Amino acid sequence: MRIPELWRRSSVMVRDLPLPLALALVSLIPAMDGHGTQIGNLPTRPQDALALAVIALECIPLIGRRRWPLASFALVAIGFAVDQLLGYHTASGTALPIAIISTALHLDHHRRTTMVAGTGAFVLFAAALDRQGSTEGTAGNVLFYLALVVAWGIGSWLRLNRAAEAERRRHVAEITRSTERSLIARDLHDIVTHHVTAMVVQAEAARYLTAAPERLDDTLTAISDTGRRAISDLRHLLDVLNPDHGSEPRSPSIGELSALVEQARQAGQPVEFSEEGEQVATAGSAEVTTYRVVQEALTNALKHAHGARTAVQVRHGEREIAVEIRTERTTAQPASLGGSGRGLAGLRERVEVLGGDFTAGDRDGDFVVQARIPAGGAA
Repeated sequence: MRIPELWRRSSVMVRDLPLPLALALVSLIPAMDGHGTQIGNLPTRPQDALALAVIALECIPLIGRRRWPLASFALVAIGFAVDQLLGYHTASGTALPIAIISTALHLDHHRRTTMVAGTGAFVLFAAALDRQGSTEGTAGNVLFYLALVVAWGIGSWLRLNRAAEAERRRHVAEITRSTERSLIARDLHDIVTHHVTAMVVQAEAARYLTAAPERLDDTLTAISDTGRRAISDLRHLLDVLNPDHGSEPRSPSIGELSALVEQARQAGQPVEFSEEGEQVATAGSAEVTTYRVVQEALTNALKHAHGARTAVQVRHGEREIAVEIRTERTTAQPASLGGSGRGLAGLRERVEVLGGDFTAGDRDGDFVVQARIPAGGAA
C-alpha cells in the first residue's frame, strides 16, 4: 500500500499529529526562547521543567482539535494563559489561534456559549495580567482580543464554505441519482414494452390458428424467441446495475434494426424496411437513439395499428441520421394494450439531448414518427 493511501486511511488524530509535534519542537529550540507570542509585556522567564509542561499543555491538545474541538480549545487556552502569566513566551503560543480556528470550524454544538465563555475567560486573563504588572493597557488587550475574534471568523468562514460544498455535492448526487433512475426507467420501458407487446400480439393471434397447426407452431416459436430476447436484455441490464458484476453496458446499434424489423414481422406487422447511405463510424449515441426510435415506433404500431402496413426508412448522412416510420391508419380493432405516452416523450428527450429534432403525429392519414439525429462531426 502506498504511503499517501495509507495516510488517507489513518485516523484523524494521526493526521493531526504533525502540526502540534512541529510546533513543540520549534518551541524547544534555544534560539526561540522568549521569542514567541507575548501579551502583557511581563518579563521573560527562562525555560525550565515547568516550561516543558506548559509547551505540552499548549501543543498536545491540538492532536484532538477535530475530534474534540471544545476540549482541545479549553486546554490550549489554559496552557496559553499559564505561558503568558509566568512569562515563558514560547513559540507554542501560536497554538491558541490554531485551536480557535479549529473550534470554529469543527464545533457543532454550543457555539454561542463557547464564544461567550471564551470572552469571559479572556477578561479574567487580562485582569490577571494586570495584577502581574502588565503594561499592555486596555487598547492592547482589545487589539489582541480582536485578533482572536478574527481567528474565530476565519474558522466560521471555512465552516460555511465546507457546508456549502457538501450541499453542492449532495445536490449533484441527487441529480445524478435522478438521472440514472430516469435512464434505467427509460431503458426498462424500451425493453419490456417492445418485447411484451410483441408477445401479447402474437398470443392474441395464436387463438385463431388452432386450425392451422403449422402457423400456430411458428407463432408459438416466435413468442418463445421474443421471451428469450426479453429475458436476455433484462438480465444484461440488471448485470450493468450491479457494481460487482463488472459488465460493460450493451448498447443496441443500427446494425440490429433488421432483427428488430423481423421481430415485428413475426408478430404479424407487415413492415417495409429501407436503409440509405453509409453508417458514420463515430455515430456513437446517435446509433442507440436511432434504434430506440424505430423500436418505440414499431411497438406503437403493434399496439394501436396491428396488421397495418408500416414503412421504416433510415437515411445516413455525413452529419446526421434521418429516421421516418410511417404507419397506415386502420379501422381494425387495436390490440387491447394501453399506453402511457411515456415512450414518445422519452424519445423526444433522447433526440433533443443530442441536438436533434423529433416529431410524431398524424400526416396524410397516416401516423408518422420522424427524427433528425446529429451524428459524426455534428455530435
